[in-house]
Amino acid sequence: MKYAYWIVTGLFCAMMTFSAVMYVFNYEYISSEVVKLGFPTWIIHPLAALKLAGVVTILLRKNRSFVEWAYAGFFFNIMLAIIAHITIADGEHWGAVVALSLSLSSYFLGKKARPLV
Repeated sequence: MKYAYWIVTGLFCAMMTFSAVMYVFNYEYISSEVVKLGFPTWIIHPLAALKLAGVVTILLRKNRSFVEWAYAGFFFNIMLAIIAHITIADGEHWGAVVALSLSLSSYFLGKKARPLV
């Protein structure tokens, strides 16, 4: 159970870290894509910072409330991405679907493998 949790959580955290790094270092491309999806560009840097904070929170698991909020934030972010991509019909929603399945798997496996005190 712990191996499955760490594999899924590692993949999920790597995916979220990669997206946050892309937000910062490939800003021009990301801002054009964000505008296509109908979101304002000012959200890119705060979202990158929050994604990195969420990854750290999930990996450290020091506070039950913070971990729950991190998973909730990722859930809503990923659901908005799926809906936005489906709405503009660009066919790019599959990455977000994979992220959603990884986040849900990490969340529920974490409840069994790493229970919070």
